[in-house]
Amino acid sequence: MDSQKLEAAARVACAAADAARAEIGPRFRAVAVETKRDGSPVTEADRAAERAIREVLRTAYPDFAILGEEFGEEAGASASDPGGPRWVVDPIDGTIAFSRGIPLFATLIALLEDGEPVLGLIDCPMLDERYVGFVGGGCLRNGRRTHVSEETDLSRAIISHGDPFCFDRSGMRAAFERLAREVPMLRGYTDGFGHAQVLAGGVGAMVDCDLNPWDAAAAQILVPEAGGRCVTLPARDGAKVCLVIGNPSLVEQLVGWIA
Repeated sequence: MDSQKLEAAARVACAAADAARAEIGPRFRAVAVETKRDGSPVTEADRAAERAIREVLRTAYPDFAILGEEFGEEAGASASDPGGPRWVVDPIDGTIAFSRGIPLFATLIALLEDGEPVLGLIDCPMLDERYVGFVGGGCLRNGRRTHVSEETDLSRAIISHGDPFCFDRSGMRAAFERLAREVPMLRGYTDGFGHAQVLAGGVGAMVDCDLNPWDAAAAQILVPEAGGRCVTLPARDGAKVCLVIGNPSLVEQLVGWIA
């Protein structure tokens, strides 16, 4: 896709995020929680938001495939092209936070071409902050450009991490223990909310493990567009990935600890 087509696709992604907000907002702090087969929580808000997102994306781009956390893979009209454009969606990244009335969760939407992210969106609906960008277009928060932190010293930077049990599942518990031991300002800003704080520059870098494609794709394109570096590492079982994102110098140091 050229820049004009990506800009148009970004507008569609924003419309899809608006549709998700309409489903999520009224259910915040007013929804029951269920447990999926993998032990993770899910709510009707997750399902309703993904249905709304899919409807917007499918209407605008019927030929594109869609992969979502709640409803899996949906082939596009041109299903004969396995490397064709594919939307990747997580309606509520941070369902644990959402289900407990904590507003630090996000809607994630990314567009892939030939398996690589070319457009990403992270929407924090309860904070009214939306990060969107595409290849060559930079990263915008509510219409204004953002940039990753300029801090390069691990002793002064805020470093964020996902849940410790995710390090265990990725075979990286030793990395978490080193972070806890050696980083003075280590904070557990998890999920897409943590990724957003890296894009905004408040968090210098983040180590996030045990991620599915819908968890990782938006950050994989938005962080470089915000002037940062994104390193993708395989998790222990090979099915998931770990991301190290943020200021390039900090990322290089952290990857040296855990790779």
